Amino acid sequence: MIDHIGFPVSDFARSRAFYEAALAPLGIKVVMEVTAEETGAAAHCGFGIAKPEFWITSGQPLTGVLHVAFTVGDRNAVDAFHAAALKAGATDNGAPGPRPHYHPDYYAAFVIDPDGHNIEAVCHKPAA
Repeated sequence: MIDHIGFPVSDFARSRAFYEAALAPLGIKVVMEVTAEETGAAAHCGFGIAKPEFWITSGQPLTGVLHVAFTVGDRNAVDAFHAAALKAGATDNGAPGPRPHYHPDYYAAFVIDPDGHNIEAVCHKPAA
């Protein structure tokens, strides 16, 4: 349903470094960049596996809190994301674990990114 999502961040270099580290365990990396010179306005950094699906942009950061959830293939990836994000400077917002109030197989972890956004990794598969 959604092809891609993007939002501006307060410190482009800091957020890029954060997301590169936090998303690496999920196999997500920078796959495309567009400079401010190319757009005439803001720099963009697109993360993905095969194509850019998650974008950060330089400029005025959003007000309020955004929630983004990344679907992952197994529970170990949720755990690895959480550890990598904390090491990259995130604040814990929910340790890896089951969330049966969503559905019986919902396993997720939540962190707060450098701009205060709630970032989640979730696996919808049953425990192995």
